[in-house]
Amino acid sequence: MAIAPRKVGTVVLLVLAAGAPLAGVYPIFLMKCVCFALFACAFNLLIGFTGLLSFGHAAFFGTAAYLCGYATKQLGTTMEIGLLVGVVASTLLGLLIGWLAVRRQGIYFAMITLALAQLVYFLWVQAPFTHAEDGLQEIPRRSLFGLLPLGNDLVMYYVVLLIFCGAFWLIHRVIHSPFGQVLKAIRENEPRALSLGYDVQRYKLLAFVLSAGLSGLAGALKAQSVGLATLTDAHWHQSGEVVLMTLLGGMGTIFGPVVGAFAVAGIENYFAGFGSWVTVIMGCAFVVCVLAFRRGIAGEIAARFRR
Repeated sequence: MAIAPRKVGTVVLLVLAAGAPLAGVYPIFLMKCVCFALFACAFNLLIGFTGLLSFGHAAFFGTAAYLCGYATKQLGTTMEIGLLVGVVASTLLGLLIGWLAVRRQGIYFAMITLALAQLVYFLWVQAPFTHAEDGLQEIPRRSLFGLLPLGNDLVMYYVVLLIFCGAFWLIHRVIHSPFGQVLKAIRENEPRALSLGYDVQRYKLLAFVLSAGLSGLAGALKAQSVGLATLTDAHWHQSGEVVLMTLLGGMGTIFGPVVGAFAVAGIENYFAGFGSWVTVIMGCAFVVCVLAFRRGIAGEIAARFRR
């Protein structure tokens, strides 16, 4: 009986996502929301199911966005090659940063990821092809496998949605696999998991690398969808924003990051006319969520279903 509400939620979200552009919602906005939803799900795999708080995930998101954009625009590669370049680069970067960071715990882990991510940010500030504050603009959309015309916003949206569904399924399988159960054990009681004979550092490193690769996929998709990669993608504010998305939707839940990403992106888009007050509005929404929805939006809904 506990599985039925999850299946119903999956079907409802898929129907809403598939029908949103047909109902008049701007496809570019929807693509941005889906990319951030994937980013938040990748981050939730690390914080929600492994218990590791990273303040440097923007490094993977921004790195993949820049390198995917560069490969597509300057080298003339197709979209699938550009995505592959971005994912591989972010995965290797995650391996390097994770290898250094997982040796520490708690606030020390968070600060190491933040420091290393800022190093990556300043690398992109200085790199000549990123054009500093101007960003990498007019990233072209070429056909997918020579078949699908990605210049059409509607076609591009459904391709992005399909890739998101595949990545979401992968995260779901990882969470409910024996590997995922070990990650949950590490989150709940790391010394206990260590005493049972598990190589805790290796498991944490694998989770970190997987999260980094999926974050890179989100960044590469965002660059392809919007046609733009900027320093904002690699800035520490982006890392803070994905934390907000995860907490707002429900940390440690399956659908929470998706709900949180759409909520934050919706506030930023539809309240953009208020200028800098958008930050205040988002802060108020977060305070209300913390006071009224301790488990996040999706977490509270799931708790009510269980009761």
